[in-house]
Amino acid sequence: MLRLLYLLVACGIMAQATAQVHPEHQWLDSFAEHVRQQAKDHNIPGMGLVFVEQGQPAHFEFYGKTERNGDDIDADTVFRLASVSKTFTGVLMAKLVEQRKLAWQTPLSRLAPEFGFTPQGHDRLTLAHLLSQSSGFSPNAYDNLIEANYPLSRVLNMLADLEPLCSPGRCYTYQNALFGVLEHYFESQQSSYQQQLTQQLFVPLNMPHASVGKVALQSSDSWAKPHIAITRSKWRKSPVENNYYRFSPAAGVNASLADMEIWLRALLGEYPDVMSQELVSTVTTPHIRTRRELRRRAWRSFLNDAHYGLGWRIYDFKGHTVNYHGGWVKGYRADVAFVPEFGVGYAMLMNAESNLINGFTAQFWSRFFAIRHAEGEQLRQQTAAEE
Repeated sequence: MLRLLYLLVACGIMAQATAQVHPEHQWLDSFAEHVRQQAKDHNIPGMGLVFVEQGQPAHFEFYGKTERNGDDIDADTVFRLASVSKTFTGVLMAKLVEQRKLAWQTPLSRLAPEFGFTPQGHDRLTLAHLLSQSSGFSPNAYDNLIEANYPLSRVLNMLADLEPLCSPGRCYTYQNALFGVLEHYFESQQSSYQQQLTQQLFVPLNMPHASVGKVALQSSDSWAKPHIAITRSKWRKSPVENNYYRFSPAAGVNASLADMEIWLRALLGEYPDVMSQELVSTVTTPHIRTRRELRRRAWRSFLNDAHYGLGWRIYDFKGHTVNYHGGWVKGYRADVAFVPEFGVGYAMLMNAESNLINGFTAQFWSRFFAIRHAEGEQLRQQTAAEE
């Protein structure tokens, strides 16, 4: 029944050119047409997006194929989420804190005692510092070693010996390698990140295709193959690389747009037995300011301020709070964002390393807020006229 619903939604989208468009959705269809045209102009292999509004059917858009001569992208096509995985990790760890299995102040030296996170003040590093990207290590420390397929244990040992740029909690320094501490911690508990994420989130939320790891991706019934750019509009299929999957709490989750719809609905409060609004508020509370985000080319004209929470970026988008994260690994891009103020969420997945996604997401929220402001002004005028 669920698959039938998605197929009906997809068919409805494909028929939009001839069907009458509901006035409330004209802005969304206009945006979708813009996305399709840009994707066509840049010959993007495949992509899709989902827009969720509390209590309303989801709106899906699809473009392209899983690969040349492959299947059409649809709601069940699985993509790599790359660093959007951190949003799942933040929520997972918040659930473990709720269950009193861990605390935000749990030191990394207790989570991974084998790796020497004690000298040079590292003993003050906590779970909260890891998830809020405020460890103090140099930004993206030893990502090059991840990409060179160094063993997780060697990367963590080298990281523990690294002199920090600042004290924990004092500066924003984005990391991937440090998330390997969580990979190691779960294994030390005779479990794994994959098992915990599946038990705590994927199964309770009934996410149909969500998984962790390279094998799981390639075992999916339909999955989008990665593509890298040769020129501005030429793409080449590339192998799925295992490097960042070995640090799965940072970048190891796979999901379809059907999964992302459920994820957004959970973040918006539609699955309170699995994710309380208090938990969501905790992971999206600002911890450290991220000034560099204010200079992002596609976003800088919209942002008043930017912070990092616990696995989430928090943007002040012209006075509105947008909780957001992006992801990028070889051959894939992903974005997810939600706005509790209006009860809406948005995700876009691509099987191409295209910076178009940055502009698409910023433009989506710009158009959304513009239409909501216009609706609010119209309502105020009607109310004033009636009075």
